[in-house]
Amino acid sequence: MITGKCECGTVQYQITSPIHEYSHCHCEQCRRLSGAPFASFIGVSVDGFTFISGQDKLARYSSSEGHTRVFCRTCGANIMVEIAEYPDDYFVYLGTVDGEPDLPDNSFHMFVRSKAPWYEIRDGAPQYDTFPPDD
Repeated sequence: MITGKCECGTVQYQITSPIHEYSHCHCEQCRRLSGAPFASFIGVSVDGFTFISGQDKLARYSSSEGHTRVFCRTCGANIMVEIAEYPDDYFVYLGTVDGEPDLPDNSFHMFVRSKAPWYEIRDGAPQYDTFPPDD
């Protein structure tokens, strides 16, 4: 089981399903919202995700068509992205996860066409200009 929380600890969650995706998004929006050169996400099943506390302290922001950012109203920590095209999945900000989750080996970078020019990707994972192709 995976657990996680926001910075202030108000919002806490657990994940009982396996992580099926591990990605790094370099789009301008993710960079601005995370304050970092990219945002890292894990994709998990909605059915395997449960809020333990703080669900009443969540806020949502429709950041672009079909993308809703979910964050803690108290501390502002980003918790996940809900993507309308993938209603059965949540894309959880990896920085909110406790400990060392068992991450899949097939990580990738997306939206590298808009990555920060001062950051160099060095991990050898596949890179995509936009979204990766559907398998």
